[in-house]
Amino acid sequence: MDNIVLEYRDPLFSIIILVALVFVISFFAYSYGIYRERIARKDYRKLSRRFELGKLKEEDYVHLYKTYNLPFDSILLLASSFLHKGDYNKAINVYLTLLEHVNDRVKKEELLELLGITYFKCGFLQRSKDVFMRILKFSPRNKKALTYLLIIHEKLKDFKKAKEITSCLKELDKNVSKDETYLDALIILNDPLSSYDKRIELLHKIYKKDKSIQRLFVQFLLQFNSTYFWNHLEEFNPKSFIDLMWYLNYDDINFKKVSTNDFLLELYNAKGYLNNLEHSEDFIFDILILLHKHSKKVKATLDFEFVCSSCKQTHPIYENRCPHCHNILTFSVNHTLSKSLDQAVQSLQ
Repeated sequence: MDNIVLEYRDPLFSIIILVALVFVISFFAYSYGIYRERIARKDYRKLSRRFELGKLKEEDYVHLYKTYNLPFDSILLLASSFLHKGDYNKAINVYLTLLEHVNDRVKKEELLELLGITYFKCGFLQRSKDVFMRILKFSPRNKKALTYLLIIHEKLKDFKKAKEITSCLKELDKNVSKDETYLDALIILNDPLSSYDKRIELLHKIYKKDKSIQRLFVQFLLQFNSTYFWNHLEEFNPKSFIDLMWYLNYDDINFKKVSTNDFLLELYNAKGYLNNLEHSEDFIFDILILLHKHSKKVKATLDFEFVCSSCKQTHPIYENRCPHCHNILTFSVNHTLSKSLDQAVQSLQ
């Protein structure tokens, strides 16, 4: 009997029992982990199939976030797919639903930013404005919110309010000198109480200091005082607004002034308004000049595209603010050869 007791109390026997227990517990824990992983994968596959079919509901995102602890950034990445598809309403619903369940301040601010930007892309400017104002209540130094508010006020034609926001951004060490000049020009252009002559005088002062508003100034002059433009032609660079000069009516052109500008001389020979050049240094102009001289059947014209110097995106029409990167006055104009409208219509018949 004493021998049996001694064997039971043997340390080696205790170690064997302990190792066996650890093994059994580990085995069951591992098996349970595999079981849970299989169930999770099965649910993921179901959700994935629904997502691929475009049927993922707003509450599904909350389910992924709360039940499976899917990282917050991954949830936002999934939701952003709706933005790429142009399904803005779906993205908005996802952001609104997640906002009800997210308590972390940083994550809530990020969601509000995305919601405000999505409203902005949809054209719901007032809603977007309200969201960004809400962000600024608890995060007054949020540069993104301030920048979008500036753009929204600009689109709403409230240029003075937009100018006030530049002061806030300046305090946050953001360079807004170009924005200030641009908004000053817009305030003058849209001032109904000032005469055209007074507005031209003020714009000319700004232009002498900052040539970036050249196109704004020239467009205003061509519309309301073309004589002033032609009298100050030497101060401008017509090549940078070639499309405006190309589309001018014959009667609105001062050909005496054109004769003093080599670029405009080539441009209007290419258009057929003049016939006093044999060739042009510009290859496309040269083709048009030769066509006017030697071919009456083949008609061609110029087409224009606008390239943002900041994001390199190309656009068919000119805009003061790039719709992609939202930088101002960054478009440069490129001209290409194309069929004239009459020639294009004939080819379709």
